[in-house]
This record gives sequence, structure tokens and C-alpha cells, in this order.
Amino acid sequence: MTALAWLIPAALTLGMMGLAAFLWALRSGQFDDLEGAKWRAISDDTDVAGAPPERGPAGDA
Repeated sequence: MTALAWLIPAALTLGMMGLAAFLWALRSGQFDDLEGAKWRAISDDTDVAGAPPERGPAGDA
């Protein structure tokens, strides 16, 4: 019984924190451009920050 006195408020608190994080993400525009994110995920751009430079046929940079 004592465990329920801790688990129920903990579950409610974590649920409210998750809901607050979701609502913050909605209001800050995280889900505004879903089409652009979809195409950026599958694009073949090699000009990505942090990507290693491509090597030539001889292995030179």
C-alpha cells in the first residue's frame, strides 16, 4: 500500500511532464514542416555538416 502512495503521484507527475513537453514542442513550431523533414531525411546531399570529405578514385582527399 505504501508503494502505491509513491507510484501513483510519480506516474501522474511524469505524465504531466510529458504532456507539458509535447505542448511546448507544439507551440514552438517543432511539427510545422513535416514535408521538409521527410525530404531532408532521404536526400542525397553530401554537403552535411560534420560529414567527412569524399575521396577520389585513388583514395586522395
